[in-house]
Order: sequence, then structure tokens, then C-alpha cells
Amino acid sequence: MSAYLLIVFAILSRIAVSSHHSWLNFTAIGGSLLFFGARRPLRQAILPVIALAALDYYMTVYVYSYPFAAQDYLITWAWYAAVVVLGHLLLRDRRSVGRVGAAVILSSTSFFLASNFAAWTVLRGIYPHTFSGLMTAYAAGLPFYRNDLVSTTLVAGLAFGLPALVENYRTNEISAHKAA
Repeated sequence: MSAYLLIVFAILSRIAVSSHHSWLNFTAIGGSLLFFGARRPLRQAILPVIALAALDYYMTVYVYSYPFAAQDYLITWAWYAAVVVLGHLLLRDRRSVGRVGAAVILSSTSFFLASNFAAWTVLRGIYPHTFSGLMTAYAAGLPFYRNDLVSTTLVAGLAFGLPALVENYRTNEISAHKAA
């Protein structure tokens, strides 16, 4: 249940970012997808992908008032699924600070690379289709990369860290009780 609640939080955080009051550009998407992959069976991965794809449609059409073209989102939707799989592969059976950190870096960096490549290919009027244009697209995305890395680290850190702290506390309490 907590994995689904975290997906709902991710959706709400994305909607909140669209307001003009968001100074950090914080979204819980990366961390929530990693957690979902680690906690839910892989066959359920389609559920957060569909929910986030529907959110992309809603945001594009109703919040930003742009025309919607599904082909412009295929890379993003594939990334959603890939991050769930990454969480499943790296964090399903064994979790550690190093594994969570690697998953955070891989998810944020892959989104930075994929989304800015997509922007370079789709936004023809903004970025020329040259190597220099591609590098300009990546340079323009650096502030968003930083924010995504911070938000994914925070969400994944809390989602995986709090249960680990509770479990560690319980284990220590049980050990102390047995010793007494």
C-alpha cells in the first residue's frame, strides 16, 4: 500500500510544481518509481506508468494548454517503466545505502540524458540538430537535473531509510529485552 501512496504523492508533487509558487521544482517521481519497483511485483509496473502517462496528458492539455502528441512522450513513458524495473532489480531483495544511492544516480541521470535528448529532437526551433545544439539542450537541463537528483535522493532516502530505521530500532529493542 505504501508504494501506491508514494505514487499518489508523486502525482501531487508534479501538479504542485506546475504552480508558480514552486521554487525548488521538487517532484517525487523518481524516488516513488524506485520504491514501487522494490516493493511491488513487476507485473504491477504498468499501474504507475499509466497513472503518470495520464498525468502527462492532463498537464500538457489542461495546465500548459499545449497540443498533446503521444510520440513526444514515448521516451518519458519508457523511462517510467525502466525506473520501476531498476528499483526491482537493484532494491527488491537487497537494500543498502550504496544500492539506493546507485539507483538514485542511475534514475536521475538517465532521465536527464533521455529527456534532454528528446527535447533536442522535438524542439526543432529551439535547438539546432547539431552536436552543439545537443550540448546546449543538455546545458539548459542542468538546473533541472540538480533538482531531480535532490528530490529523488530525498524521497528514496526517506522511503527506504525510515522503514530501515524502524526495523533497526525494533531489533535493538528486542535484543535489549532479551539481554535484560
